[in-house]
Amino acid sequence: MRLHRDLIKIKGRQAEVGQDVLNTVQRILADIKANGDQAVAKYVRELDGYTGDCLAVTEAEIKQAVRTVGEDFLALQQRARNQICEFHSRQMEKSWGMFEDNGVIMGQIVRPLRRVAIYVPGGTAAYPSTVLMNSIPALLAGVPEIIMFTPVKADGKVQDEILATAACSGIHTIYKIGGAQAIGAAAYGTESIPKVDKIVGPGNAYVATAKRLVYGQVDIDMVAGPSEILIIADETANPKYIAADLMGQAEHDELASSILVATSERIIAETEGEIQRQIVNLSRREVIERSLTQYGAAILVRDLDEAFNLSNEIAPEHLEILTENPLEKLPKVKNAGSIFLGEHTPEALGDYMSGTNHVLPTGGTAKFYSPLGVQDFVKWSSYSYYPREVLAKFKDDVMKFARLEGLDAHANSVNVRFEGEE
Repeated sequence: MRLHRDLIKIKGRQAEVGQDVLNTVQRILADIKANGDQAVAKYVRELDGYTGDCLAVTEAEIKQAVRTVGEDFLALQQRARNQICEFHSRQMEKSWGMFEDNGVIMGQIVRPLRRVAIYVPGGTAAYPSTVLMNSIPALLAGVPEIIMFTPVKADGKVQDEILATAACSGIHTIYKIGGAQAIGAAAYGTESIPKVDKIVGPGNAYVATAKRLVYGQVDIDMVAGPSEILIIADETANPKYIAADLMGQAEHDELASSILVATSERIIAETEGEIQRQIVNLSRREVIERSLTQYGAAILVRDLDEAFNLSNEIAPEHLEILTENPLEKLPKVKNAGSIFLGEHTPEALGDYMSGTNHVLPTGGTAKFYSPLGVQDFVKWSSYSYYPREVLAKFKDDVMKFARLEGLDAHANSVNVRFEGEE
């Protein structure tokens, strides 16, 4: 399938990271692996401007943050927590076993990861929702130790909303470390920071590159790129809502992509008019304009079948279906991170309050990646028990397979159990 020319440009923003970023991240990771705390402190000082002696958030700082945010904020995040818990609790897997009449026992044991790291972006904006979306699935999975990393400015202060949300999520080990240095500290461990089993959470190009490079040393959730939304609209859609939702995604980043795929020229034209009308009141107008100019697109298609075929090829992070009877269209979706059905289910609802996770695959990776969930924080071990008389029935076939592959020691490991028998 040939992609629309606008989409070729949009997909191009997913290109490989620049060599300068790659070189910088490689240097930081190698330094931290070799020099531990000394290297971490150096990069926090050089890159964040924080010169304090302690990189760990204290209990006093956490308690003060909880007092500062106030009851209204705590009630808001508790409602969000309840929604997220309700959705993710249904993802929980159980261990199982099968017991055959011949005495064979087999099964699967599900266990949580021992220690995970959550990366939470900081700096000029606070993202308490990121804390919730990353921590709640881990907590439900039963992860006993969750460590949070977040960058700080020169004053060494973490946003109160971040700390308060972490405290309410049961996270009390928090480090004032951001960027590739945080990923390196979590992946390799240092004298004061324990090595983790998995790193999750969004970040800039340096964070994403570092996560990609340490994968294998530890597990990661995904290598996320710029955010994106695709809206499928028929002639019944409301251009006012379409415009608002496209701009809601565009304000994330100049590299964010907002795409409208519509069956009606009128809908496209009226949406463009609505964008011009609504944008004047938005605080991030310049970012939105640059994002829409560089990586936005409005594509006219013949019918909804063509629209869904195009969407499935793009595999968007967020997919809104603004059509008549949107629930009936759900089976047409093959590739998408999170799907929002109908005009009263805006993507922003999923970012904060619906309960679905907002850590999603980007850049077409929804073809093979899934949203973050409880499954990401557990691992499976299989087990089997065979009585001797049952192994006897399989031994010849096992030895044939082993010898077929040239693995005589494998065959011998079965044969020795029956030596001297007819």
